[in-house]
Amino acid sequence: MKRWVVVTVVGFVALAGCSSSSSHATTTQPATTTVPAAPATTATTLPAPPDTQVWLCRPDKPNDPCLGDLDSTAVGPDGTKTVTKVSAATDPRIDCFYVYPTVSPQPTPNANLAIDPAEVGAAVAQAERYSQVCRVYAPIYRQGTLVGIGKRSADSRKIAFASLLSAWNDYLARYNDGRGIVLIGHSQGSIVLEQLISEYIEPDASLRARIVSAILLGGNVLVPAGKDVGGTFKDFGACRSAAQVGCVIAYSSFDHTPPADSRFGRARTGQQVLCTNPAALGGGAGAIDPYYPAQRMNGVISFTTTPGVTTAWVNYPNLFTAECENTGGASWLQITDIRKPGDARPALADALGPTWGLHIYDGNIALGNLVDIVQAQAAAYASKS
Repeated sequence: MKRWVVVTVVGFVALAGCSSSSSHATTTQPATTTVPAAPATTATTLPAPPDTQVWLCRPDKPNDPCLGDLDSTAVGPDGTKTVTKVSAATDPRIDCFYVYPTVSPQPTPNANLAIDPAEVGAAVAQAERYSQVCRVYAPIYRQGTLVGIGKRSADSRKIAFASLLSAWNDYLARYNDGRGIVLIGHSQGSIVLEQLISEYIEPDASLRARIVSAILLGGNVLVPAGKDVGGTFKDFGACRSAAQVGCVIAYSSFDHTPPADSRFGRARTGQQVLCTNPAALGGGAGAIDPYYPAQRMNGVISFTTTPGVTTAWVNYPNLFTAECENTGGASWLQITDIRKPGDARPALADALGPTWGLHIYDGNIALGNLVDIVQAQAAAYASKS
């Protein structure tokens, strides 16, 4: 009998595109005011202003949810269990900048900067395993909350993006030190990162050169039909090998053709939603390597898993394949269950209905593949630096 992966409370949802604006005020001292220069022999060192940005994940942060137990149990088709022990990298070459999806249950249109269990749960489920290959930074930002789904105002979108932009600037000023960066987002997290890339990273050659890759899941990155670049981004195109850097991995996962009114996988005439298959970046089908937090409830997601799994993570090799499909005006990552009779490992369900597909699993359905790709890209980036 099949066991089902069950989502108890779901907040991995999309936010419409954002825009932002800024203004600068200047002040002028009276003409009679002079500021004496410090003596040439005096060296003045001012302390750095305190970091007021709230960080969900930061490598030096106590109880960092992105630096947890990474040990996993692989469950085979016959129920055989194999434990793999994994540790976070001690001196990774690159950073990962993670932006979580819509998870905040706060009752206002935009969340405040409090760290709630929902954000912690998202970071564990989607970002923790990347600590094997990078230093993970994840800011708390004033995202549009669950109560505003489907009725997001322009002001709400601006607030969310301005908050994320402030966190990004803080990260660059205090922590990056010129290191390579992988941008990781899902749903609303992907959408605000798309705006950050197009408006602030692509126009800056120095920043552009630091982007190892961008993993933008469930965010509808657009390209001209049949192309790998253009549309949402001018410079960043699809990753077509794990040795390629400065590129994008993007998809929305479905186990069926997205309906005509789907939230994901469909674009305007002349454009298509970019799909890059993490199991076969160059094209075609491949086996995906799903990882899920095992037997942990965090306020957002509870995965029911195979009995007898005692590690923090569980994965199910050779259970699903993935292939990018582009037909009928839709472009998506098709997930196919390849189990044989007697295989009792968990199945997946469209928990939010057919228009959402497997949206809530986007970040976990191929997490093993994605971490492997980032590891290869980090090596490729280092060889070119």
